[in-house]
Amino acid sequence: MKASEQGKVLSAPYVLEYTYRRSVGPVVGRFFAALAEGRILGGRTASGKIVVPPTEYDPETSDPVTDLVEVGTSGIVTSWSWAEPPRAHQPLDRPFAWALIKLDGADTSMLHAVDAGDIGKMVTGMRVRARFSAERTGNILDIACFEPETSERSAR
Repeated sequence: MKASEQGKVLSAPYVLEYTYRRSVGPVVGRFFAALAEGRILGGRTASGKIVVPPTEYDPETSDPVTDLVEVGTSGIVTSWSWAEPPRAHQPLDRPFAWALIKLDGADTSMLHAVDAGDIGKMVTGMRVRARFSAERTGNILDIACFEPETSERSAR
């Protein structure tokens, strides 16, 4: 090796791509189609539990889940973590909470963003409701985020 070549870094351009599209299947497909309509579906398991978002198979028995039921668009925050500052490609461009939300009628919690305004307004057990996107395409971002409920029911 010549002295002038020492310390040079060899490089070659390479683009890593995933040039395929994933099929979501019949259960998740129905869940996304309902989101496009402003509704949220859960999957009823063999034991009668409602799982949101629905899974293709019962997590306890591995039986297929085919019975989908509508659940509420409001629920209770069961756990949360504050995101400040938000990172690129996150659902909100301002500080927000990632929260586990147990929707009315569901037995499990789903993860989504909560636009509470500031960390002092986030509380485990608070009621939140879905804020749907103005334009919906049938994916999880059809729920833009959740926001605190301001009804009398949440003040109790």
